[in-house]
Amino acid sequence: MTPLHLGPLHPVEQWLTLGLAFGPFLVLGVVIWWRARQDAEEAPETGGAGNADSPGNADRTGDAATAGDAAAAEEPERLS
Repeated sequence: MTPLHLGPLHPVEQWLTLGLAFGPFLVLGVVIWWRARQDAEEAPETGGAGNADSPGNADRTGDAATAGDAAAAEEPERLS
């Protein structure tokens, strides 16, 4: 009969096992925290309204946009 258990793990092996088990979740948490921090820094610059490509704005029609606003947005700024 072959033993199925080869004895306790070496302390280094225990740390490696824990790192493999929980490491990806720690990395994911750090990435989520980092991106949330970056998004919070960008929010005051854009006024917190988000961008026009976001799904929440796709169904909004005729908010405050008029033909004059669209034409003004197409003209380049003149430096004089």
